[in-house]
Amino acid sequence: MILEGRLFVANRLTELKEVEYTNDDLAFSMQLENALVLLCKELDIPIPLWLKKNTHEFAAFHQTLFFADQFNEKVKFDRFQIKWTK
Repeated sequence: MILEGRLFVANRLTELKEVEYTNDDLAFSMQLENALVLLCKELDIPIPLWLKKNTHEFAAFHQTLFFADQFNEKVKFDRFQIKWTK
């Protein structure tokens, strides 16, 4: 699984990173969770709260958005987008 993460401030892309996580022994949801944690470490941001809307967006479009209010800590960006590229 390759997961791409983008950070935006005022609709401007400020950072873009990609991580690859592969473990065929795990369910897709666990692979996604582990890849998200790796991506957050790469971007040096806290792990966001995953809401029901994120599940619906990711299932339909293979991507989802997290906004600043979905983080337990104060963040220096407006939104965080993840996209499953492969």
